[in-house]
Amino acid sequence: MISLLVAGATALLVAGLGTPLLIRWLATKGIGQQIRDDGPLGHVTKAGTPTMGGLAIVAAVFAGYLVGHARIGTVFSVSGLVVMLAIGGAAAVGLADDWIKVSRQRSLGLNMRTKLAGQLAVAVAFAIVALRWSGVSTELSFTRSSSPGLALGTVGWAVLAVLLLIGSANAVNLTDGLDGLAAGSAVFAFATLAVIGYWQFRHTFIYHVPQGLDLALAAMALTGACAGFLWWNAAPARIFMGDTGSLAIGAALAALCLQMNLVLLLPVIAGLFVMVTLSVIIQVASYRLFHRRVFRMAPLHHWPSGCSTPTSSPSGWSVDDGPGGSTGHRAPRRCARGRPRSQRRGGGPAAAERPRTGDSRRRSC
Repeated sequence: MISLLVAGATALLVAGLGTPLLIRWLATKGIGQQIRDDGPLGHVTKAGTPTMGGLAIVAAVFAGYLVGHARIGTVFSVSGLVVMLAIGGAAAVGLADDWIKVSRQRSLGLNMRTKLAGQLAVAVAFAIVALRWSGVSTELSFTRSSSPGLALGTVGWAVLAVLLLIGSANAVNLTDGLDGLAAGSAVFAFATLAVIGYWQFRHTFIYHVPQGLDLALAAMALTGACAGFLWWNAAPARIFMGDTGSLAIGAALAALCLQMNLVLLLPVIAGLFVMVTLSVIIQVASYRLFHRRVFRMAPLHHWPSGCSTPTSSPSGWSVDDGPGGSTGHRAPRRCARGRPRSQRRGGGPAAAERPRTGDSRRRSC
């Protein structure tokens, strides 16, 4: 337990104290986020915000993981090192994508095929190393390893691992669209995995995951790193994690669940990421098949941006800056019916002070 706390605290401090240094360095180099033209209008003001903040997350994860093993009796395992390999590989692909964006001053980095090829290489390498050296179970467990499950075999498990790793990485990448959303969601997911990993370690004879402590330590380092980064990424974000962070976080989620034999729990633990990804799939499929949009905008977290902007803060993770929000800021409405009474036509002192012209009698919507 002490090792878990040390790993989480170290990662929290490294991310919390290292991120502002990274912000200062990125701002000095003029490395900022490029905004897509077809995105929400509110994102235009975020252009130029330092990106590639995932470097701080990855550095904090590795630091927390290493320092957590300083305690006598805590040993490295192949399973934990394989998870670190997946994190580093996915982060490298994301870093290449982010660097192309900032160096060429455009919102698109690697093309789709190149990016997918990089993710595929990382996923295949993870599957090969996990099967040959980490002793991962290739049986899909519905309750626990001692109960009957679905035997996937070596090839079946490898295919599943590749699909989960790539899918999870892109799911977090899609979710990284609002300040603090991906980092805050990841904190809850990794904290859950840390608790499960420690429980598996204490009950190895039931779950048959002998590397549970090392996997829980990796999950705890990820929890601390995301929490430390969230302090600077919460609205208004001073830095974005970029693909460097989102791909690394997504790969870590899938890698941990695969090593812990929690594949069926992954959609539950990463429920928000799954919902966001499904919203994109539904939107694209509906438009191509029926030429109709199910949502006003996809991914799902951009849908309510016309009325209010859901954001997140370190102290109260989910807040609404719209009407009645904790910040007191009221988002503009498109219709007069949504305006405060003082701003409606014919109501309040503000309306009495406005000069009445012919245009003022025209309905706004």
